[in-house]
Amino acid sequence: MKRNPSHRALLYGRSAALGLVVVVLLVAGVLASWDAAHHIVLAKGREHGTMTVTGCGDDVCTGSFAPADGAAARSRVSVDSSVAARKGDRFPVVVKPGTDEVVRTGAPGFLHAWVPLGGALVLAALVIGGGLRLTRTAWGAGIAGGVLLMAAFIAL
Repeated sequence: MKRNPSHRALLYGRSAALGLVVVVLLVAGVLASWDAAHHIVLAKGREHGTMTVTGCGDDVCTGSFAPADGAAARSRVSVDSSVAARKGDRFPVVVKPGTDEVVRTGAPGFLHAWVPLGGALVLAALVIGGGLRLTRTAWGAGIAGGVLLMAAFIAL
């Protein structure tokens, strides 16, 4: 049985559109993650130290910064509240250049920075499996995203 050429074109068009959706999801996940991750991955030449949390609000936690590399100590720096657990916690950080904002380093900070990519992988897995009918690839993407999200949850 021979397929109609217009039917074949529709199938290719659907695959191309869904492939584009997957690419957009993954690029958005990488870009959202890279905003914090590049301070951790490319940390050479940045101020490293330890933050002691003194208080938390709805969005950010504040505290003092004790440098590890001979830089100036800071009495008030801020970090995303989802990274800091509670008042009195101490953890390694790197200062974003030109600001008083810090990013948590080490394995917990690295995993937390890549959480948006983990979410994008899980969402992309649904499109890959449901729309593109690539079940093995979908399972791989979904499991990779889920493992990243779970590891970040456990590490923090």
